[in-house]
Amino acid sequence: MNNEMAMERELTMEFARVTEAAALASARWVGRGNKEAADDAAVQAMRSVFDTIRMQGTVVIGEGEMDEAPMLYIGEKVGSGEAPELDVAVDPLEGTNSVAKGLAGAIAVVAIARKGGLLHAPDMYMDKIAVGPLAKGKIHLDAPVQENLANVARALGKSMDDLTVVILDRPRHEKIIHDVREAGARIRLITDGDVSPAVACAIEGTGVDVMMGIGGAPEGVLAAAALRCLGGEMQGRLWPENEEDVLRAQKLGVSDVAKLLTMDDLVCSDDVFFAATGITEGPLLKGVHFTSQGALTHTVVMRGKTGTVRFIEARHRFDKKPAYAMKGAV
Repeated sequence: MNNEMAMERELTMEFARVTEAAALASARWVGRGNKEAADDAAVQAMRSVFDTIRMQGTVVIGEGEMDEAPMLYIGEKVGSGEAPELDVAVDPLEGTNSVAKGLAGAIAVVAIARKGGLLHAPDMYMDKIAVGPLAKGKIHLDAPVQENLANVARALGKSMDDLTVVILDRPRHEKIIHDVREAGARIRLITDGDVSPAVACAIEGTGVDVMMGIGGAPEGVLAAAALRCLGGEMQGRLWPENEEDVLRAQKLGVSDVAKLLTMDDLVCSDDVFFAATGITEGPLLKGVHFTSQGALTHTVVMRGKTGTVRFIEARHRFDKKPAYAMKGAV
């Protein structure tokens, strides 16, 4: 095994540690109604583990601009400072409302690529559609909903009434929801967090076939990184609400906000890693379960170059990891 391959395998497991730490810290806040505290716990835990990893990372998608976030801000350097030079996209707590209310689907997630490998997505909305590998090439963001669903159902060998579409439960999606129902497909409405269902489209047995609708642009890039590893597909287009959004996109190098973003625009190389750990139960991952001695976590880790997907069920003993014993506790 050459040195580069050995380093990549090491990094795969290191990124699992990053999301596990964030999930364990924020899980203490499930159902406590304080999404700010849950997010802060996840950010601090994730940042502390990044410091232990041998890499020269730059946050390209994070908690906001430098003056908006104390850590994991866009442009922040993470890692030991040694090679390789990597772009880092993070969402330490995707689904803050879900954690605060004790609802399903919250995850801690990271995507890592070689420098220049990830779209520097501004903190704004993006219109998206995501499918798994069997339906790759069968969708188009600008096609009618009914046409996209008919093509996906045909590609999956399913009848339309067996197709499940995940959509964020928002007033802006009234027409999409109407069109999906008119087409005859089933809908699973979610309150927050569209990364997990987008990834679930590409993993058999999750019960998710399509994810569509308008959600966060940074989350779109995170999901696209996983879909790149899995052979799935996402298309998107930035959805600015005002001139400030347009200027924010231009500041990050996105000159044409109306451009249809393909997989190659979102994640331009197979040299990408993705890791996510469940915080609350979801279609892709189990949530954190606390025990008398510690906690159980469920993590998925992927490498684009090999296509390998690992699900890791970890047992954490707090007598061996005292830093986690009261992390985020009131």
